[in-house]
Amino acid sequence: MIHLQVLTTDPRRHACEALVVGVFAGVRELGGAAAHLDRALGGELRRTLDEEAFSARPGETAVIHTQGRIAPRRLIVAGLGPGPELEGERVRTAAAAAVRRAQDLHLQHLAFAPLAAPADRLAALTQARVEGILLGAYRFTRYLNAPPRPVRRADILAADREDREAVEQGVAWGRLFAEATVFARDLVNEPPSDLTPARFADLAASRARERGLGVEVLGPEAMARLGMGGVLGVARGSREEPRLVVLTYAPQGAGRTVALVGKGLTFDSGGLDLKTAEQMQTMKSDMAGAAAVLATMTALPALAPRVRVLGLLGLAENMPGPGAMKPGDILRIMNGRTVEITNTDAEGRLVLADALAYAAERADVLIDIATLTGGAHVALGPFAAALLGTDAGLMEALRAAGDAAGERLWPLPLYEEYTEAMRGRVADLRNSAGRYGSAEKAAAFLREFTAGRPWAHLDIAPVAFLESEEGTGPYRPRDCATGFGVRTFLHYLARLETGPQRPGRAAPRPRIRKPLRAA
Repeated sequence: MIHLQVLTTDPRRHACEALVVGVFAGVRELGGAAAHLDRALGGELRRTLDEEAFSARPGETAVIHTQGRIAPRRLIVAGLGPGPELEGERVRTAAAAAVRRAQDLHLQHLAFAPLAAPADRLAALTQARVEGILLGAYRFTRYLNAPPRPVRRADILAADREDREAVEQGVAWGRLFAEATVFARDLVNEPPSDLTPARFADLAASRARERGLGVEVLGPEAMARLGMGGVLGVARGSREEPRLVVLTYAPQGAGRTVALVGKGLTFDSGGLDLKTAEQMQTMKSDMAGAAAVLATMTALPALAPRVRVLGLLGLAENMPGPGAMKPGDILRIMNGRTVEITNTDAEGRLVLADALAYAAERADVLIDIATLTGGAHVALGPFAAALLGTDAGLMEALRAAGDAAGERLWPLPLYEEYTEAMRGRVADLRNSAGRYGSAEKAAAFLREFTAGRPWAHLDIAPVAFLESEEGTGPYRPRDCATGFGVRTFLHYLARLETGPQRPGRAAPRPRIRKPLRAA
């Protein structure tokens, strides 16, 4: 992970391999740090940008060598899009683009010029900048014998001592949110034969105990006693045993309890309704929901929200082994509802059904996150996750949190007709009812296991793992997990009970311990 430090050095006198400075699109006169640097360079910055037709769109960069006229050896100019106000996602994107450009140039020491932002927004914008730096630098290199050389150091420059406290707070929050996201990415990027349900559960328990969380791990026998026929049915075709991991964050004086429920199919072959080879290629990512929940939970002791949180990870493999569930089988879920299997590749909702039924007995608010349907991907492309639920206030709070995180959530309807479509003829429900409206039908199925609790469902299938150039960006690389949902959950939970707890708004500084890594 990049070493970050906050300094109040004049950017023109700060020795580094490259100084990153942002500029707005469509603005003839440079402002802020860019204007000071341009004057120090005798107008060279403005001339070079004009000659290169630099448009300053988000994610665009230009490199200018300073020829010794100022202390930084070069400038990396990052586009901020239209001005004049800074916006969090564009700051995040610009920082990530600059880091990626620096890595292409094999640089190791960067500095970032002060942000020209109002005092009440400086910490939040610094947080976005730090998230961009750390997520833009991310590479999954554990299995490379010769990994590329990363950026080692990034100095975050504050304009003066008055700004320094807000900048330091933003750096601390940005590091916390980004490191949790990196942890989720590492988990999803792991090979599926290495990260089995049992190993995932062991890792989750170990990390949770390190951070003072309560931990309970249920194996097949315990799940059978509870009547969890969904997860047990899905796991029947695999030699790998399923697990249900229950993590608890319980601060003193907490009121209500929020449950985060993550789908954790460590590999999904489709079962007897086998996927194609192409569809199976990235099915190691079918546990991205559980990864997001685990990463969120391990960050909570440092975030310190004043609400009790349960994190549930439903972990299994879906394989076509001799004992695999068959089309026509009927499974009984923990709450007693029966489900006819009409498609063995609609398995995630069966695991979530048991986990939601378990959570509904122990929590006031339920939120599940899952790579659940191709229908959500068809509807939204790789640009947003689907959001469905029963509580308008909860859904709006999650959307606002997603906006702050740069993780779009788009609401889809949950009409009663979708529930009727999931009614069974020989069982209470069926697990699949055709491709049209599949995301909505899947959500309607899950609602049957929430016991009427306020509930929201995030279908992150479109955005959890990006397989093509569409949807990628400076901090969302191709053929890589995104860690989607982690920062949304952290923003959401930080605002509960005590109102907004954003940087600069009386939020506690995270107590950073050690980097959150998968192994």
